[in-house]
Amino acid sequence: MSEQQTAAIVYDFDGTLAEGNIQEHSFIPEVLGIDKGAFWADVKAQARKHDADEILVYMWRMLEAAREAKKAVTRDVLVEHGRKTPLFAGVETWFGRMNDYAKDAGLALEHYVISSGIEEMIEGCPIYSAFTRVFASRFIYDAEGCAIWPGVAVNYTTKTQFLFRINKGIENTFDNVEINKWMPLAKRPVPFTRMIFIGDGETDIPAMKMVRHQGGHSIAVFDPKKWERNELQGRVHGLIAEDRVHFVAPADYREHQQLDVTVKGILGRYARAA
Repeated sequence: MSEQQTAAIVYDFDGTLAEGNIQEHSFIPEVLGIDKGAFWADVKAQARKHDADEILVYMWRMLEAAREAKKAVTRDVLVEHGRKTPLFAGVETWFGRMNDYAKDAGLALEHYVISSGIEEMIEGCPIYSAFTRVFASRFIYDAEGCAIWPGVAVNYTTKTQFLFRINKGIENTFDNVEINKWMPLAKRPVPFTRMIFIGDGETDIPAMKMVRHQGGHSIAVFDPKKWERNELQGRVHGLIAEDRVHFVAPADYREHQQLDVTVKGILGRYARAA
């Protein structure tokens, strides 16, 4: 093969690469001073009360609760709290291993994140440099560097928009002209037919299904520590029964584990078809 073909793995973040929601581990208890369960219950109540988007509401409540606690929310604060995020087993070595495997197979592999979590917090994680681009919810800041308003809110339907941005090689969020321009499939930098989407939750379902139906592969992962929960097993059952995903695996990114073997198998299939 004279020229490497580009393939991509696109990840959700919270519950996919990292345990739980990124805000829960230190920001909510240390900055807001409240229980994470109380925070999310309030978010759901406010979203229902105002018939509002839940992602926008949680971002608003982060800022409002911080003001009430007289705590400044700056980019540096968010990045620092992101450093405390616990990642699933094997995540920190995953990207190098997958890149090497893909290269040996004749593929140029790129990694992306599309997340409803906070981009500035993801930036604090040790794996941030592994990504070609992170598309996630983020804030707008005032002249003093304090977060004042949601700048981007990524919910379950907007995730599909960012898949098309990756597909067409558009690395920004603001440009609504280029994203809607027609582009021949053969000229798109990252074809869906060489794309893998890995996610864990309900906000990932439209993205999983779209990648699957565009000729790529979708994988649902779950926290192995929570597998005994009936609710989790029911969600996994639904994803399979409703034809949303090709594969389901524990969120264990170590070498020789089920997810490692599955993704390598898909990349091998892409390499043969390239």
